[in-house]
Amino acid sequence: MNDTYSDKFKFRLGLFIAGGLALFILAIFIIGKQRNLFNPVFKLSSTFYNVSGLQVGNNIRFSGINVGTVDNISIINDSTVKVDMIIKKEVMPFIKTDCEVAIGSEGLIGDRILVISQGGADSPLAKDGEELISSEPVETDAIMASLQITAGHAEIISGQLAEIMIKINSGEGTLGKLIQDSTIAENLNQTMKNLKNSSKGLDENMKAAKSNILLKGYFNKKEKAAAKQKKEAEEKLKKAAEEKEKKK
Repeated sequence: MNDTYSDKFKFRLGLFIAGGLALFILAIFIIGKQRNLFNPVFKLSSTFYNVSGLQVGNNIRFSGINVGTVDNISIINDSTVKVDMIIKKEVMPFIKTDCEVAIGSEGLIGDRILVISQGGADSPLAKDGEELISSEPVETDAIMASLQITAGHAEIISGQLAEIMIKINSGEGTLGKLIQDSTIAENLNQTMKNLKNSSKGLDENMKAAKSNILLKGYFNKKEKAAAKQKKEAEEKLKKAAEEKEKKK
């Protein structure tokens, strides 16, 4: 009886130890893969004024692909923070000396990441241990403060527009009177009709003047002068085009 219980206990203990070892090995594999412990790597660094919550182990992206992790973050002085990066050696031929390192985030509220921009086609390749230039991140607090100010301005403008519309609907002010007062609207319509009739009458007078014997010579002279100017302009353009063709 005791031997049977002892065998069961040993079997369960063995299963527990085996399961623990399997989980431990799996954890080491996952952590090692995330930190590129099993891949050939090279190191780069960059400095920032503010790392905006970046942490050791955060991903590094190049062209939208995870290519490494943050290895170490250290404060150099009161205005400089150094970030050490471990990058997969397979992407080394694509990292140039003029690549910029910026701090981004995975989604709107995700973890912070480092983003390496692409360099120039003719720029030299970055070497192991080289320091890349950085681009300072825009703080979320600054963005929220700016949005709050914009929202405040929009609220003020909306209130002012509401007051203007109320005054217009009530017939206050010049625009309100134009919209609400039917007499003014009728006067405007009549004025437009008068202007239209005056324009029509002016056209008729001009046609009559052109057919008048005394004024016909004047209008013919004006038309000939206009035609002459048009012809001269066309000839100038033609000469200019010919000279351009000769130069070619």
